[in-house]
Amino acid sequence: MIADVKHIAILGAGESGVGAAILAKKLGYKVFVSDLNLIKDNYKKELVNHKISFEEGRHDFVKILTSDLVVKSPGIPDKVLIIKELNSQNTPIVSEIEFASWFTNATLIAVTGSNGKTTTTSLTNHLLKNAELNVEEAGNMGYSLARLISERDLDFIVVEVSSFQLDDIKFFKPHIAILLNITPDHLDRYGYEMDNYTASKMRIAMNQDENDHLIYNYDDPIIKNEVQSKNIKAHLIPFSTDAPLDEGAFLNSEDNIEIKLNNHDTMTIDELALQGRHNVHNSMAAALSAKLLKIRKESIRDSLSNFDSLEHRLEPVLEISGVEYINDSKATNINSTYFALESMRKPTVWIVGGVDKGNDYSQLSELVKDNVKAIICLGSENVKIHAEFDQAIETVVDCADMEEAVKMAYHLSAKGDAVLLSPACASFDLFQNYEDRGRQFKENIRKL
Repeated sequence: MIADVKHIAILGAGESGVGAAILAKKLGYKVFVSDLNLIKDNYKKELVNHKISFEEGRHDFVKILTSDLVVKSPGIPDKVLIIKELNSQNTPIVSEIEFASWFTNATLIAVTGSNGKTTTTSLTNHLLKNAELNVEEAGNMGYSLARLISERDLDFIVVEVSSFQLDDIKFFKPHIAILLNITPDHLDRYGYEMDNYTASKMRIAMNQDENDHLIYNYDDPIIKNEVQSKNIKAHLIPFSTDAPLDEGAFLNSEDNIEIKLNNHDTMTIDELALQGRHNVHNSMAAALSAKLLKIRKESIRDSLSNFDSLEHRLEPVLEISGVEYINDSKATNINSTYFALESMRKPTVWIVGGVDKGNDYSQLSELVKDNVKAIICLGSENVKIHAEFDQAIETVVDCADMEEAVKMAYHLSAKGDAVLLSPACASFDLFQNYEDRGRQFKENIRKL
């Protein structure tokens, strides 16, 4: 915790910023919230109700630069002028998860990775809840950590953390950290340097000591190299679907999950509520965290078997005329879509596209050739999609909005097919966010 702080400026008035403002106000700090954009009505109402001073559509440099501490929302890059000015005068800048973590005694289980964060966070929370622990989930997925801490006195918090949030931590120290994978994502934020993005993800372990635990993906070559080359003090616990392990979780030759931690447990992958290789990884990571917290193996097994799939993550929507419609709107990068296409067992009409984040679609070529019968491009940046797939797939069409895309998918599909929305792109060209994109997909399916 940073000493002698009285005045706090909070940059950004979304869930993260407003959550931090509410917590800071409750703790007695003088708080000023500044957002360069217009603030959504629901957040503006909260700021008014809590009597928190704020501005929108501008930054008052005088007020911000005279604060003792700045809490920066994760969407604000370091290259913007106000951040440069703050850095030039050495004003401490922290992320909301850093600030919030100063004011809780809860045991923190932090989950990061390029893909699978939300699923693993929710699954871990589910395991702990079913074991009747006093736990909730927060972070990048919904409720901000600061808001949760301002409202609840908890024993455990499972928090999803993004690379952007990790960039501005100083003392953030989860007792259990889960590192799922590191694949290219958000490279525009990191100077298109994979090493910079990797370093950001690895910050999750930087404050851990020998009493803490890092659960990590042994199959991910980047993570494996980082773990071997860096001086990580935490107890290292790997999981793998490719190799047997002396400690950790792995898939044996009979496709059974073996968990070697404190004792030896086994369960079949057929028992898992979440199917697909990537979800085996997610389930292993969640199970290992539960084992570290001494949850009984029977409880872990039951929880892994009865977990409901998340909205917008390979979410079954409806079956119409023998065609299955699947909402994977949360797939905002190539790796997420790779997992989705890999899991398809039917001829697939694939809806893809949006705001391209430097995608290399060639990574999907073999899966597309094997699994996809038609491609529907949704968005304004489809040149790379056409360049990669026009010669491989007979039908590749463009649609202007979700209504047109769903109608086109209906016409291109036949009984026994699947329609998969897995965009591999951000959503901000046509939609408010990936949730809006997924809900529009579902609404238009129900109109068919």
